[in-house]
Amino acid sequence: MEFNLADLFEIVVDQVPERLALVAGRARRTYRELDERANRVAHHLEAASVAPGDHVAVLSWNRAEWLEAELGIYKARAAVVNVNYRYVASELAYLLENSDSVAVLAEASFAPMLVEAREAAPALRHVVVIDDGADEREAVAALGAADYEAALAAVSPARDFGPRSADDPYLLYTGGTTGSPKGVMWRAEDIFFAALGGGGFAQKPITTPAELATRVSAEPTIGVVNAPMMHGGGQWVTFITFYGGNTSVLNCDHHYDGAAVLRLAEREHAASIMVVGDAMARPLADALAAPGAHYDLSALAAIGSGGAILSKAVKEELRARLPGVLVTDSFGASETGAAGTVLDFDRPAAGPSFTIRDWVTVLDDDGRRVEPGSGTVGRLARRGHIPLGYYKDEEKTAATFVTDADGVRWVVPGDSATIEADGTLHLLGRGSVCINTGGEKVYPEEVEAALKAHPDVFDAVVVGVPDERLVERIAAIVTPRGEVRPTLETLQAFCRTTLAGYKVPRQLELTDDIPRTPVGKPDYRWAKRLAEQAAAPVPSG
Repeated sequence: MEFNLADLFEIVVDQVPERLALVAGRARRTYRELDERANRVAHHLEAASVAPGDHVAVLSWNRAEWLEAELGIYKARAAVVNVNYRYVASELAYLLENSDSVAVLAEASFAPMLVEAREAAPALRHVVVIDDGADEREAVAALGAADYEAALAAVSPARDFGPRSADDPYLLYTGGTTGSPKGVMWRAEDIFFAALGGGGFAQKPITTPAELATRVSAEPTIGVVNAPMMHGGGQWVTFITFYGGNTSVLNCDHHYDGAAVLRLAEREHAASIMVVGDAMARPLADALAAPGAHYDLSALAAIGSGGAILSKAVKEELRARLPGVLVTDSFGASETGAAGTVLDFDRPAAGPSFTIRDWVTVLDDDGRRVEPGSGTVGRLARRGHIPLGYYKDEEKTAATFVTDADGVRWVVPGDSATIEADGTLHLLGRGSVCINTGGEKVYPEEVEAALKAHPDVFDAVVVGVPDERLVERIAAIVTPRGEVRPTLETLQAFCRTTLAGYKVPRQLELTDDIPRTPVGKPDYRWAKRLAEQAAAPVPSG
């Protein structure tokens, strides 16, 4: 047996079959129940001629069926195509065509959009619809779709599959916040060690699949997962939970609410809460600070952020509201897996400074490792267990996956960083949104963190706007906290206490809401349009 995602899950199932694996809304699944329903999904897909290596899309909000489908797809040796449930028909059509998806498992609410999108996806030949209460019988009939529960009931729950491989595919589509989504292609073995714990974080990676049985927790822990399963962070933390024999509690609400998350953690006696940056963490802090608020979080030991870095202000507020609870940051990307962790447990919040392993470094423009402590800005890079490349994009693959003079292959996704003398990596931000102002490079994340530390700022995003003198000037789009509306002058003075003058915003736009992706990342394209429109001269006459 090789390191295969489905095989590894089955090892855990055989160790703790009656242990609770998943809570998702009203659904509660033991490891045995989850395994048997995933077996049924796999048998149905095989009966529908889904072959090893094929791609199967999942279009759904968080729910138990997402994990059943994902596990079933792996059991059938196919790859999951994660679809953003906020897509419109044209975006869905692009993804289905680009991914060559042969099948889709989708909630009934999305059936009309699938009807509209399927003409652009010639490989699509099978649809399974999950009942979500929507009456879309006409669209479902037009798709010739199978009903999810009926499809599962018609096949065997037996685990009677042939051998699988460490080379079986894992596919993860990027969010597309700065361009069209791209599919990152991994081998099952590589994603297991790069992003799924490798048999347990804070432990040496396992050396044989059978060793995973010894890593199953004697006493299971319970963790609330707020990230959507259609995002890598949501999938990764859930499978880390599964591979430890623990219990994953999915937040299945369609609208994120901090108080509701805390009530969920209270009800399930959760030991951890997973969030994605300030967009999810700040509402938790606000709910804890609300007059009369009381939650029994006696079981809670940690709040961890992945996929977006917590600002210092939010991290410190959570620590103050929840003394004794660890508030941690980790970072990574679809192309790197988990890359580092902020170890600032016993001191003030460190911001985007991470402790890294020896397979992560910073490379300069010539592909050489940056000297620690030199202050040289380079690009984050990872070697070892890394992806094969981007699906159907040889040019992007060649630009992102490079081989150095020693023959070592690196993935270099575009994040700028420096390395301190002690080996700590300081993450500056994604180069594609870096601002060039007066010849100086400014990374939006640094300015956003400074703005969000102001007591009158609830949320902030920073972009560059064309400027005749500076090339680009820094524009801040801010959501105020409460009734007080901060002025540009007030925020400039505040930022100058922590930032160099050239990093201080020169334009301010106030808004009631900042659009973010479902995983909490700011929509920089929207912010840039807003700032440019506000700065444009008004036509005369």
